[in-house]
Amino acid sequence: MALTYQQTRLVRDTVMALKEHGERITSIFYKNMLTDHPELNNYFNSVNQKNGRQPRALTAVILGFASNINHLSELVPKFERMCNKHCSLGIQPEHYEVVGKYLIQAFGEVLGPAMTPEVQTAWTKAYWMLAKMLIGREAQLYRDFESWPSWRPFKIDRIVNECDDLYTFYLVPQDGKRLPKFLPGQYISVQIQVPGGNLQSRQYSLSEAWREDYYRITVRRDEGTVYSNSVSKSFFNPGIVSNYLIDQTTVGSILKVSHPAGEFFLDVHNTSTVPLVLISAGVGVTPMVSIANTVMESQPGRQIAWVHGCRKHIPFEEHIRALRKKNSNFQTKIFKTVINSTDRPGETYDYNERMDLAKLKPEELHLQHGGTEYFICGPEQFMINQKLYLLQQGVSASRIKCEIFTTGDLVTKQG
Repeated sequence: MALTYQQTRLVRDTVMALKEHGERITSIFYKNMLTDHPELNNYFNSVNQKNGRQPRALTAVILGFASNINHLSELVPKFERMCNKHCSLGIQPEHYEVVGKYLIQAFGEVLGPAMTPEVQTAWTKAYWMLAKMLIGREAQLYRDFESWPSWRPFKIDRIVNECDDLYTFYLVPQDGKRLPKFLPGQYISVQIQVPGGNLQSRQYSLSEAWREDYYRITVRRDEGTVYSNSVSKSFFNPGIVSNYLIDQTTVGSILKVSHPAGEFFLDVHNTSTVPLVLISAGVGVTPMVSIANTVMESQPGRQIAWVHGCRKHIPFEEHIRALRKKNSNFQTKIFKTVINSTDRPGETYDYNERMDLAKLKPEELHLQHGGTEYFICGPEQFMINQKLYLLQQGVSASRIKCEIFTTGDLVTKQG
């Protein structure tokens, strides 16, 4: 049931006060909820809990919904990303009951006397409007998952060290059954039991076109946030799951894996032949390999421009070079900041600097084509910079897709 006019006003009148105390709200909410329901630690990213990213994202979604309650179309992309993430983690309708209870309690603590019974009723109603939207969409996604709604055991069949601290894992289903198709660019979640701790899950882009007998992911070691001075160097909040996969697993190890999900993908059901431009940095190469391999197999005549930025080594370098040699429609431009004695300009790299799309000719980015699709994946600030450049060149936002694993948004300000 929709909010009444008066309830909408009550919610809007308190949004600003709640935004001003966003950090306090999330601190109260998570502390109380996880104290009473420690089993929910199995669903939350413990690293993002410590650095505050996950709590901030949740508060932003709730308050963003309340602020745009009459213009929800603007929030659809964020909701779609959230629902895909929830389904990859196995979130169920009953979890919304728990979250709603502790969230409204946290609002009450922050608002104090301003949290009148009428305000509490309005916020509870607003929360359940959002929750029912998400639950409904997640039910649709779970139906699409068919007989694989939860975690499925996979065996590590092969591990390949691509370069530096980047490793590729070939995963085969333990039951030997044919794997469902996915859209290139999507991810799977991998769940592990942290020694002496809770279950932890992380999302990894699939780094290969669909194969019926295995999935492939590529994982980078995550040392965490670096702190250094003249005496020493320390790392805070290192990656738990990524480092576990690299350091603790071997061929034959069993992992729990979720059904592929994610709203960042190339729609293979659309047989469009417009050019594709893939822009990546670092481990952001992984979904691009899946997209490139898929298109080269199904639409070899489609033009693809791949622009990649790295320090020393290019993941899948030999494979990318082979694609370029095999098909003239596949072109690359490589930005490299550290050149070694074996590098050859025009072959192993094109620019000895950080990525700067302005260095490329408009035709190399297919800017002259009004339908070109752009896919961007890499560190958050990297994606912001590349998206902003494309927007400034007149590319519409609807043709630019960025891979975002959090529930927040990329903030691109022009001007």
